[in-house]
Amino acid sequence: MTRTYINDLQNKVGEEVSISGWIDVRRDQGKMVFLDLRDVKGKVQAVVLPMHTEALEVAQRVRPEWVVRVSAKVNKRPERNVKAGVPNGDIELEVLGIEILNEAETPVFDVSSDGHEIGEETRLKYRYLDLRRPRMQRNFRMRHDVLLHLRNFYAQHGFMEIETPSLTKSTPEGSRDYVVPSRLDQGKFYALPQSPQQYKQLLMAAGFERYVQVARCFRDEDTRGDRQPEFTQIDMEMSFVTEEDVMQINEALIIDMVTKLYPEKRIQQVPFPRIPYKEAMEKYGNDKPDIREDKEDPNLLAFVWVVDFPFFEKTDTGAWTFTHNPFSAPKPEFMQDLMEKKNIEGILAAQYDMALNGFEIGGGSIRNHNPEALKKVFEIMGHSLEGIEKNFGHMLTALASGTPPHGGLAFGFDRLMMILHNEPNIREVIAFAKTGEGRDPMMESPSEISHEQLQELGINITKKK
Repeated sequence: MTRTYINDLQNKVGEEVSISGWIDVRRDQGKMVFLDLRDVKGKVQAVVLPMHTEALEVAQRVRPEWVVRVSAKVNKRPERNVKAGVPNGDIELEVLGIEILNEAETPVFDVSSDGHEIGEETRLKYRYLDLRRPRMQRNFRMRHDVLLHLRNFYAQHGFMEIETPSLTKSTPEGSRDYVVPSRLDQGKFYALPQSPQQYKQLLMAAGFERYVQVARCFRDEDTRGDRQPEFTQIDMEMSFVTEEDVMQINEALIIDMVTKLYPEKRIQQVPFPRIPYKEAMEKYGNDKPDIREDKEDPNLLAFVWVVDFPFFEKTDTGAWTFTHNPFSAPKPEFMQDLMEKKNIEGILAAQYDMALNGFEIGGGSIRNHNPEALKKVFEIMGHSLEGIEKNFGHMLTALASGTPPHGGLAFGFDRLMMILHNEPNIREVIAFAKTGEGRDPMMESPSEISHEQLQELGINITKKK
């Protein structure tokens, strides 16, 4: 018999069906046994009556989380037993037979609760169990739906999804890299990408004009609630555009997604308000302001653009560094200052961030497509001509090949999903997350590797005393 998913049972009343899934709850009343069955699509109550002796014998053995195949008849519940407002609350399965597909040891924790009462280390160690709980299942169904919606939206607007490498070059313009040793070129290393920034600009040089990617990114930095060693960006780039073009299409994307997939949510203001960086710092004390009118409303989404960022800021040592991205362009009226390396503290960048309820969820800029202008950025930051050529020569050469003006944006996808689902941190929306210290208790990583592997790579380990 063909398998029927639980959410299709409403169309099968009076028919015999086959259900495959888990025992969610078991209630043995002696002469009969009630079972709550669940599969990936939902839950339903089933009853094993005394007349079905073989099924009753099996039902008295099964326990929660056992995997079963159940043959049953779909019956309407008597009016007095209907559970209004509960999915499948008006039907019940009359079990005709039960096949045990796999037994289960008693779970280390309850998978029917929301899980917040359980220590995170334990939840992550048994993540495959933790992901069974209804809250987590919904988080990941919606994560899939949002990803699909974003991909379709961008595709409908002429964007092409192109994958970029996960093994790249370590360059000194961002956070700390994760590095991968080369076996064939001993003593040399790849880096895992902190973002596809350089590659997506090279795709603009290649003439693709509109690129998008669901990109895995890696940063070896201290973690916190909205950070992980590896995370997902929705990365996009466009040629022949202004700041306004990039902001408009991404604002339209977000409004469309929230309206269609989260109808219970309310966007506070459309179009999204825009606040200059200076005003945000003076009024809110940060560059990702929470402008909600009612911070007690969990379904209120207050999007805001922060614009007109300073291009450079001083480091603790008094040197200049970029505020966002060294590949950004200055606003057109400040290009001459950049080229002459004057008024450095006053140069504003063509950068824009999208904030939501006090979190930065996206950021981008118009890029410096002129190689001489990009070279000036690195000179201001104190890089020698030799260092610029060594670390960024490939970008300068590409820009000099006839690269169009371009710009883009990247959304922090995990952070966006965290806010949409009112979760306390991004680990609740990442399937196999790591702890706050960057460890994976389930896989027991990071872990040591064998002496033979180290020898192949030409690596000796010296532990800190």
